[in-house]
This record gives sequence, C-alpha cells and structure tokens, in this order.
Amino acid sequence: MEEALRLAEEARGRSAPNPNVGCVIVSAAGRIIARGATATGGRPHAEAVALQHVGRRAAGATVYVTLEPCTHDSPRGPACTDLLLAAKPERLVIALKDPDERTAGGGIRRLRRAGIEVTLGVGREGAKRSLAGWLTRLKLGRPRVTLKLALSIDGKIALPSGESKWITGEDARRHVHQQRARSDMILVGRGTYLADQPRLDVRLPGLEERSPRRALLTRGEAVDGWETLRNPKDVYRLHDVNDLLVEGGSSTATAFLAEDLVDRILIYRAPIIIGEGKSSFGYVGLDAIADAHDKWRLVDEERLGVDRLEVYERVREG
Repeated sequence: MEEALRLAEEARGRSAPNPNVGCVIVSAAGRIIARGATATGGRPHAEAVALQHVGRRAAGATVYVTLEPCTHDSPRGPACTDLLLAAKPERLVIALKDPDERTAGGGIRRLRRAGIEVTLGVGREGAKRSLAGWLTRLKLGRPRVTLKLALSIDGKIALPSGESKWITGEDARRHVHQQRARSDMILVGRGTYLADQPRLDVRLPGLEERSPRRALLTRGEAVDGWETLRNPKDVYRLHDVNDLLVEGGSSTATAFLAEDLVDRILIYRAPIIIGEGKSSFGYVGLDAIADAHDKWRLVDEERLGVDRLEVYERVREG
C-alpha cells in the first residue's frame, strides 16, 4: 500500500477532475507484477493502467488500491469494478471507501458478491491526505485552497519598497516548486503579476512539464495565457481543479482568508528580521481575539536548510 500511495501522490496535480489514485498488483508469490496511477486528465484510472500490464496474470493476485474502484458507467472508459471482476484477483486491499455517491461502497459490495476478498482501511489516513484536493471538491464544491507565504521572523513578506526576492533560501524555494508540481492551478493577484511578472512554473529537473495552469485574481483585463478569477468565490466554478495553490501577495491572501476559502497554509519562515515592511495579511473580518482561536491546527513542521516550514490546516466541522 505504501507503493500505491507513492504512485497516487505522483499523480496529484495531473488527474483532475478525477481523483489521484495509485494501484499495485502483487502475485500469489508475493512479487509486484504491475503498478498504475491515474493518467493525466483522469483517464485511464489507476486500476486500468495496472491491469493492462498483467493480463491473465491478475487471476489469483492481490490488488492494492488507494481508493475504492469506481462502479458507475462513463463515456470515457469502463468502470474499474467491471475490469477487476473480469480479471478475477483473489483479494483487494483498499485504503479508502469512495465517498462519491455514484460508487459509495457499490464497488466493494459487487466484488465481495463475486467471491473476491476485500480488505478496507489499510493506509486510510495516507489516502485521505493524498486525495485531500479531490475530497474537498467533492464535499465543498470547490478545490482545496492552499495559501503559500514566505515570511520573515517578524511576519513581513517584503520591504516597504515591495522587494521580496529572496526572503527564503534555495531549499525552501525547491520545496515550493514541489508543491507547484502537485497543484492543478496556481493563482496570484494582479499586483504581484505587475510587480514581479512571475512565471509560476516548475523549475525542478525532470518535472518541468508538470507546471500547472496559471490564474490571476483581478477585475481588470484578462492576460493572455492566464485564467481569470474576478473574486475568490470564483473557485466554485473551477470544476476541473482539485488543488489550487495561492501564491500572490497580501491583498490576495487577505481576500481568500476573509471569505474563509483557505484550507491549508504553508508558511516558509526565514531567520531574518525586516522591521518596517509589508505585512502578510490585512483585515480578515476579525473583531475579537477570542474569535481567532480554534480555527487553525498545526499539522506539520520541517526544517528546510536555514528556513522552517510550518503547515496549518483549517479546522472545519464534519
């Protein structure tokens, strides 16, 4: 299952509008005979990719998959449950039950009725983390929104002049490019676009082709090669985006926070003090300190060279 989760993570940022899923097929002798991940654009699914490599050798094997195989018909390809029923593995190990109402346990029931042993829940938490973008879109009707900020010790994002290159070091910037490669879209505000002319691409060797779509938060004119969001609530029309990475500027960060549309914050904190400079956020609708508590949870910390990464997740009910 760890290998299946690794494959699923590699597909993140490329599988939308479908979930990023990983699949591994293990022979009766305990040897991995096939691997698969959701293809770019969402088809073929991970199970289909893996099964096409093994043919009849799937009979009697064990299939590890990070999400319950789909059971609904689609004009883009057969249901994975049907493919597995035809392949006749002896056992399926599934990390996470599919919350999509079109499947929602139906695949598991059909497989068990056919005499295939199904084990559910192995690697569940890892699958939930990997599929967080797709799960958010399924639940909230919009992508998971991650806000990225590079800050000084005193919480500044730039000098009074607007200069911000480079607050953090190379290790932190490399990590940002890894996050870009796992996102479907990156967004900045028009101010950041005009000041920095950012490329917003992935500049890591071997991952250049994984540069995501670019979007601009602006009420001004559209920019060639960029998609436009007129306001943060336009994220609800991004039906083909699972993970949105917001990189640009205090005004843009504030606008998304004020609308409570940020699900995760990545703070890259550098060991420098700027003093007078540009703050990370403006007014986000908070009028009492008591209302600020219990909104965010620190879920991870990591040293990146001289810098430190802090990862916070929005605490939501349900």
